[in-house]
Amino acid sequence: MKPLKPIQPQRPRVPRRAVHGVLLLDKPVGLSSNDALQKAKRLFRAEKAGHTGTLDPMASGLLPLCFGAATKFSQVSLDADKCYVAQLRLGQRRVGGDMEGEVIEERPVQVTQEGIEQACERFKGLQSQVPPMHSALKKDGKPLYEYARQGIEVERAPRQVTIHDIVITGWQDEAHLLTLTVRCSKGTYIRTLAEDIGEALGCGAHLAGLRRVGSGPLDIAHAVTLETLAEWTEEQRDARLMPPDALVADWPAIRLAAEEAGRFLSGLRRRVVQPDAPAVRVYGPEPAAFLGGAHITAGELIADRLLSPTEVQALLTL
Repeated sequence: MKPLKPIQPQRPRVPRRAVHGVLLLDKPVGLSSNDALQKAKRLFRAEKAGHTGTLDPMASGLLPLCFGAATKFSQVSLDADKCYVAQLRLGQRRVGGDMEGEVIEERPVQVTQEGIEQACERFKGLQSQVPPMHSALKKDGKPLYEYARQGIEVERAPRQVTIHDIVITGWQDEAHLLTLTVRCSKGTYIRTLAEDIGEALGCGAHLAGLRRVGSGPLDIAHAVTLETLAEWTEEQRDARLMPPDALVADWPAIRLAAEEAGRFLSGLRRRVVQPDAPAVRVYGPEPAAFLGGAHITAGELIADRLLSPTEVQALLTL
């Protein structure tokens, strides 16, 4: 008869609560976006949470987290332009295009400031990028990086991205390290850009470091680390949350009277004297009464994403 295994005491279940808002997290290197989300979710004891787009484990920086009502607008941040500070190691190509892969080629680095500027200039504007194998893009339901780990290369269709600007912010000649600030559209692979710039310079390159510093109107300057969150009280954490409408702060605002707000919140179209607009944020008469997102067509305000009455009330009592 096998000896009985000792019964492990169960951890007490932490009670969850309704939390509504946006947290700007400064994600550390080495942690996946989902791992960072789950750690923050536990600290807040939040019932519902999600992030607004994957940031690679090797990358650090801005990861907007949405709680409660804010999750309804996470797609807005996902679709927003991004800003990165990227460090390129010239003269060395690696598997996967970043510093975690094995070196596959080394070439001498003979570049000038003018040559670097010209190479970067070539990649501004609309670009066609082939997603790297070491990415979370899925094929047949499986992320590409899983195929890459098995040594399998699959065909990837090129995608159109826009690189709005590339600014050279540092060059370490002896270490062959080039630092760039890149503003780009969603879906841009910075490791692919690093490799392409390396090829344009004739020496090859890989991504040695990456930090996201901006997402739409959101900035890393207002982000907080997991370590700091863990040290704070629950009240301090809650105070750090931005309201759900922070994700749509650059949309035009419309304010409705109390009766009209109630009808709008029930999903009814409202007549407004406003020009057509693809996206607007809608409020009730109270300053904090964010009702949701809508669009305007032919003088009609048409709801797209609505908060529930319970969520609106929760925001009013914050």
